[in-house]
Amino acid sequence: MAVYIKLTSIIVEDQEQALRFYTDVLGFIKKMDLPMGPEQRWLTVVSSAAPDGVELVLEPNLNPAAQVYQQALFAQKIPITMLFTEELAVEHARLVALGVVFTMHPTPMPWGHMSVLNDTCGNLIALVQV
Repeated sequence: MAVYIKLTSIIVEDQEQALRFYTDVLGFIKKMDLPMGPEQRWLTVVSSAAPDGVELVLEPNLNPAAQVYQQALFAQKIPITMLFTEELAVEHARLVALGVVFTMHPTPMPWGHMSVLNDTCGNLIALVQV
């Protein structure tokens, strides 16, 4: 038996806005969308390249401690997570054309290249090519 990742979460200020960004802009596919009370849903997306792969939970940021954490990372320009691509330059150009704001354009790193984008939901996301 092995341990593996099936779900990982990202906190978002607005689940509907996050769903639009992660599907319409980044190209993810909605996997699960279940009501979880009046203000939130169990909402997950997956990569279109791996529809049975790891699900990203778009978790509503209702916890005051999570709000402070999210805001502190954003203020310090620290990405909350990393997403990977095979063609960073191509993906960066596509996203810029869609109006995505980058706080760091593709930059060489010892291990590959990285850029950082604003997901419009309170987070900075590192977009990486190894």
